[in-house]
Amino acid sequence: MLLLLVFLVSVLPLSTDGGKIFWGTEVKPHSRPYMAYLNIDRNNSHYVCGGFLVDKDIVMTAAHCNGSHITVTLGAHDMRNKTNTQKIHAIKHVPHEGYTKKKKFNDIMLLKLKRKAQINSFVKTIALPKSEDWVKPGQVCTVSGWGNLANCSSSNTLQEVNLVVQKKQLCMEMSRNYNDSIQLCVGNPNEKKATGSGDSGGPFVCNNVAQGIVSHRFCTGQPPRVFTRISSFIPWIKKTMKLLQQS
Repeated sequence: MLLLLVFLVSVLPLSTDGGKIFWGTEVKPHSRPYMAYLNIDRNNSHYVCGGFLVDKDIVMTAAHCNGSHITVTLGAHDMRNKTNTQKIHAIKHVPHEGYTKKKKFNDIMLLKLKRKAQINSFVKTIALPKSEDWVKPGQVCTVSGWGNLANCSSSNTLQEVNLVVQKKQLCMEMSRNYNDSIQLCVGNPNEKKATGSGDSGGPFVCNNVAQGIVSHRFCTGQPPRVFTRISSFIPWIKKTMKLLQQS
């Protein structure tokens, strides 16, 4: 079996898509109950992103996952099985006002759901960091999502991969737009493990706390990749959630 795995790793192609989980594993069903699957309509096209439940009627995702209509599915593991899932439309989309598509700064968005999710063993919220929390280089955290697999086939089941935080200099060498104060440099360039577009907006989870949001890749398509650093946006998150809960 080990020889077979080594062979597969050596021959399967490495895609350079921005949002796929490569060399990850299927998670235990419903062990990540905060995960959200986003169906997005934008400019007569359809997209898929990840997200995560941070309050009963609030989902966090990336600002670049915005669209004219967003439908959120909670409680899913295998997208072919709708048992125990909750499908809720997002009635308000609030991307960070400082998000720029060109530089990809401030890639964070909150969605207000049409109704509160029913919290149970399949659907739960995830904790957010404090402003002073700082994810450091060398720390290993996880990303989950339904993005494509390493062989470019689509994944029906929730996958997860462990990724290591890199020193800021590595990402700064790859792009002058990298800003370590609001972004995370994630993924070992010597490994094939990475994320891409179907996983965009998903959480980077460290010790059961959502510390980052899958944002974008560099032009090479190879790791490391850039995640939004959530702890830098806590004041904005609190202010925006308060406004959404009042509306």
